[in-house]
Amino acid sequence: MGQPPETDLADKERRLLAIIRRRSLLRNGRFTLTSGRSSNFFFDMKQTVFDPEAAPLIADLLFDRIKGDEVDCIGGLETGAIPIVALLCARSWPEKPLKGFFVRKAIKGHGTDRRIDGLLDQGDRVAVFEDVTTTGASAMQAAAAAQAQGCTIVKAISIVDRLEGAVENFRKAGIAFDPLFTLRDFD
Repeated sequence: MGQPPETDLADKERRLLAIIRRRSLLRNGRFTLTSGRSSNFFFDMKQTVFDPEAAPLIADLLFDRIKGDEVDCIGGLETGAIPIVALLCARSWPEKPLKGFFVRKAIKGHGTDRRIDGLLDQGDRVAVFEDVTTTGASAMQAAAAAQAQGCTIVKAISIVDRLEGAVENFRKAGIAFDPLFTLRDFD
């Protein structure tokens, strides 16, 4: 007989945390964040998201965070959310099939010239994702784009919250926020 689900999830969290610490947490540098802030540490989450052990852990853990929610669609701002959304779309099948989308930071100027690519329909209930959250601005941009399409934002989720204002900003916007890890988990 296998492990109980709670133990299995705790083990997955422990394993993913170790991978993030080893592959993605860069310390003692000088980094400029998307928010424009300066920091002496940085989470380079692409190093974790594209890791063959970490990718299914991320998919399982994030899917666990939304499978009980009334969500039709998942998405986020390019580029950080794109691999996460792809992993979750694949993981959701067939248990709770979720459509996915991403929001471009700027319209391409060619092709379909859409700001939102993927599958997002008017009226969808949406969860937005980020790899790392500082202020929450990237997830808020994705949420605003989805809301402009007549969608409801159910929640925002990130793999790591840097604890630099996102919780308060999401609260002010009326969006539930559910990070998988926070900076405290890396102490």
